[in-house]
Amino acid sequence: MDYSFIIRQAEVSDAGDVYAIIQKAFREYAEAAGLTNVEALKETPADIEKAIREKVVYIALIDKVIVGTVRVDITGDTAYISRFAVNSSHRNIGIGKSLMNLVDKYLISKNVRQVSLHTASKYGALMRFYYGRGFYVESVSHDRGYPRARLVKDYP
Repeated sequence: MDYSFIIRQAEVSDAGDVYAIIQKAFREYAEAAGLTNVEALKETPADIEKAIREKVVYIALIDKVIVGTVRVDITGDTAYISRFAVNSSHRNIGIGKSLMNLVDKYLISKNVRQVSLHTASKYGALMRFYYGRGFYVESVSHDRGYPRARLVKDYP
């Protein structure tokens, strides 16, 4: 099947659909990683509206339906990626890679030197995905009750 998708910056009116995809993807993430306390699942649509206003939120769409999202927060020359999600029915067709490539281009254009994110270190498929995007494990903490890796990527 041939999928074509577009990626654009989210607008406040997208918050409800972004909320829905985050809820679905992070429930699956929690189940796959054996987690019970996932911060993303506590967010409300109002929290997402606030993030869209204050941070950079990209969305991927197929036929005007949101199938992926990622959130970026820049502080000085560092950035943090969160709420990265791709609908399970649309994985492995390049949406996640495209979202991350766009984030890279955006961060480089903003003179960011390093970006980080957190993920469950036991979630092998996701760890492999991030390794493939140039991230490395800087540290692992258990502050949320599970081995949570802080992954980092440096820009030249």
